[in-house]
Amino acid sequence: MSAPSTTDLDYRPSYRAAAIAAGLVLLLYIITLGPSTAMWDTSEYIAAAYVVGLPHPPGNPFFVLVGRVFSILPGGNPAMWVNLLAAVCASVSAGFWFLITERVLVSWLAERWQRVVGGALAALIGATAFTVWSQAVVNEKVYTVSLVGVAIIAWLTVRWCDEPDGPRADKFLILIAYLIGLGYSNHMAGAIPGPAVAMAILVRRPATFFRWRLLLAAAGALVLGMTPFATQPIRAAYFPPINEGEPTGCRTEFAWSCTFSAKTWDAFKYNFNREQYGKPSVLERQAPFGAQIGMWWLYFRWQWLRDAYLENQALQSVLAAIFLVLGLFGGWVHYQRDRRSFWFFGPLMATLTLLLIFYLNFKYGHSQALNLGETVDREVRDRDYFFLWSFSAWSVWAALGLVFVWESVAAMVGTQAVKLGKQTLNLPARRSWAMASPVLALAFVPLVSNWSAATRHNDTSTRDFAHDLLNSVEPYGILVTVGDNDTFPLWYAQEVEGIRQDVVIANTSLLNTDWYVRQLIRSPIREYDAAKGPAIYRDRQWTRPSNPPLRLTLDEADSLPLAEQNPDTVLFTAGTIRAIIPPRVYTKADYAVLLMIRDNPDRPVYFARTSGGYGHELGFGPYLVMHGLARKLLPDVPTPGRDTLLVPGEGWVDLPRSKALWNDIFEGHTALVTKGGWPDRASVGIPALYVNSGLILAEALESQGDTAGARAVMAKTEQVARAARIDEFFSFVNQRNAQPLIPPPPTGDTAARVPVPGGTAPAKK
Repeated sequence: MSAPSTTDLDYRPSYRAAAIAAGLVLLLYIITLGPSTAMWDTSEYIAAAYVVGLPHPPGNPFFVLVGRVFSILPGGNPAMWVNLLAAVCASVSAGFWFLITERVLVSWLAERWQRVVGGALAALIGATAFTVWSQAVVNEKVYTVSLVGVAIIAWLTVRWCDEPDGPRADKFLILIAYLIGLGYSNHMAGAIPGPAVAMAILVRRPATFFRWRLLLAAAGALVLGMTPFATQPIRAAYFPPINEGEPTGCRTEFAWSCTFSAKTWDAFKYNFNREQYGKPSVLERQAPFGAQIGMWWLYFRWQWLRDAYLENQALQSVLAAIFLVLGLFGGWVHYQRDRRSFWFFGPLMATLTLLLIFYLNFKYGHSQALNLGETVDREVRDRDYFFLWSFSAWSVWAALGLVFVWESVAAMVGTQAVKLGKQTLNLPARRSWAMASPVLALAFVPLVSNWSAATRHNDTSTRDFAHDLLNSVEPYGILVTVGDNDTFPLWYAQEVEGIRQDVVIANTSLLNTDWYVRQLIRSPIREYDAAKGPAIYRDRQWTRPSNPPLRLTLDEADSLPLAEQNPDTVLFTAGTIRAIIPPRVYTKADYAVLLMIRDNPDRPVYFARTSGGYGHELGFGPYLVMHGLARKLLPDVPTPGRDTLLVPGEGWVDLPRSKALWNDIFEGHTALVTKGGWPDRASVGIPALYVNSGLILAEALESQGDTAGARAVMAKTEQVARAARIDEFFSFVNQRNAQPLIPPPPTGDTAARVPVPGGTAPAKK
């Protein structure tokens, strides 16, 4: 074993080596960088940054400001630049883990080159852990910006621990407080280092807590760091296209009187506290704590081999065990060799694991304990990104553990007598270090094993899906969507790339909030650009609507009930449409959708096919016809013919329109084949939608005698199914054939209450 270095007091951080390591990590990220948007919150955050809007509560104002700067850089496209922001943040973080690892090794290894190798190991391991890598090449949210904040604070605290009475000690603490506040204005995770910083101060210099001037200065710095939140009520009052939560008391335009008002304060607090989500207290556990630790362990296993298709589970478990043991050894060695920094980094790791797991209080993971099936409540997607900081910081201890193994093997190869001061010690010779170096190849394992799952190079599938869904809708149409993945990509396409801005997107999840309904009423009617639109819509002139999709006053919109039980079967009429709605709980979203259908007889209304059977639940099944990735609501029940077919399990299909969309307009199926995989099984419904559409279209073409066309569509469909690993490829046909035909339209003269404002309406013959 090596002796403690006698050069501790003369230690100089290897900033140049750390910068080189960070630069190489950035190069890796650029090679695998996503050129466009991606699923889940990526599109929301890129679009919000581009329009200086507000993403979902609490709004992440610091990210929006920084993202805006990146999004308007010249050359490339806004999505690529915001993705590059994530790459820069993650690579800089790797540089700081390098410095921290090197600093711990100062009290252990005498030669700088050995410490530099240790720092490089930390940078490599942390940068190529799956979640870190995948978040670094496409900016899904704000986590990489938070990560760099945590890494910088960690480095500053480690330096403070070296000299808590030094000339810069107080400045370090004030800067740390400012960065915690600034980090919180990016994401609540900005406060994660706080408990560990407090522990380091308590152990290294507890008298600091009694220096009231310093505490006041730190508190002021903390508040100053949080000032980006002050931009939210101002920006919200200008009603940007993405204005989630709407933390303003203004309703029609910006004014100081309504901005500085009790209504604004209440709206801001509601948004800041994320009350919209109604998450239970941490004392009300959503899953057993042991199961929540099991979720972390599942995602920890992913870091070293992302086995998305469960083909190498044994190898994944072995690698996870190795990196777990390396990290635990590293933590032990850290405690033994450098307790000054350990009293910060040890509590930080405890915060990033056990404390964070307890605080997040997740349900069972989407991919966890699959044998339990639907008997337990699950998260709608895998939440590994919430542990990004844990997996990234683990690289420091994993690197220390690997250096410990490296030194131990080198000592077994051969030692030499080295005189250090008055001591003579047997230490590994330089040749022994070199001969033992093959063990360092472990650090390259995640680089090799995660490449195919983490890379986003040339992946435009999400952007192309948004293009295809929007172009399935006729000009000035209203498109009803239901969730994140059929809404956020559309926001990106419209606000960033200017694709089909004429389409009104009505998300039923958000329609249950007051602010979103108000935004639909206020949203401007944007012009349809026929020159940029699909050729299939150039056969007629499209009249620009003069009214918003919801013809309510803002007060009327606010008065819509959130939920209302109706035990009766209801006949809803709109023009010639007669829809039978079975007894149900009517939500605010239901009322809004029914009102849009009733009040827009001359405007096409579509249900995204991602909405499943929502249109049928409202009784519109007989009037829905498939147009590509959406279903159009027709004013009358279609007449079967050569162009309009009734496909069992799907309903009516407009064959010419769907064929033209599939062959001439759609871009997503090609992008999905090029992507060559779909690791995120929680969103596999997107490629499955193309598979389903292709099967329906091929079946319809075959029924009309177009065998060649059917085979061409089926060939592309099979390519998508194979690329996305959709094992249920052929079961789509069987499932559809097993379902009954859609019901006929209602008849009769029974009067029923229309479940929207306006009272009752008699049924028409």
